[in-house]
Formats: sequence, C-alpha cells, structure tokens
Amino acid sequence: MRQAEVYANGVLAGLLTESDIGEYIFRYDDAFLLDDNQSAISLSFPKSGREFHSDALFPFFFNMLSEGTNKAIQCQTLKIDERDAFGLLLATAHTDTIGAITVKKI
Repeated sequence: MRQAEVYANGVLAGLLTESDIGEYIFRYDDAFLLDDNQSAISLSFPKSGREFHSDALFPFFFNMLSEGTNKAIQCQTLKIDERDAFGLLLATAHTDTIGAITVKKI
C-alpha cells in the first residue's frame, strides 16, 4: 500500500491511497471538510465524508502527470516504471505543480 497527503493551496485536503490490490481511494480530511472556506479540490470530488474509489488512478490526479518525452525523461531519471502512474505522481507532484494541488508521499 502506498499513500499520499493531498494539499490544496498548502492546506491538507485529504488522503490518496493505492491499495495492495491496485484500488485507489481518496478521502477528504475531516478538518478540511468542516472548513466552509475550503472548496472541493475538483468537481469529480465533491466535499463529502465518503470515500471515493477507483480501479485506476483517478483522472484528476493522472492529469497532473507529464506526458510524452517529459514523462520518459522523468521516469528514466527517477528510475520509475513508465506504467507506474502513482509512483510518478508521488515523485513529481509535491512541488511546483500547475494549479493549487500538491501531493506528498507519506
């Protein structure tokens, strides 16, 4: 199992998990849910106390990844299999992302 904290504008928004069987789970942090000043991180993840489940990395997070030559260079440099989208997300989405969301491995 691999996990990451998801931040929105530097505020802990939730937890993203890749289970041992390859299922992906996103759950909002309780404090983030209770804060009326915080918006949902995406329309695909409305603020809710429920868990969101997927058999593949959620498109919202997958779209944070590089593509093409940039992806190949990142994977080669970081020694990550190009098919390991979650591993690439953990390695590259902790700083300097496009947008308000960052992902930090825990």
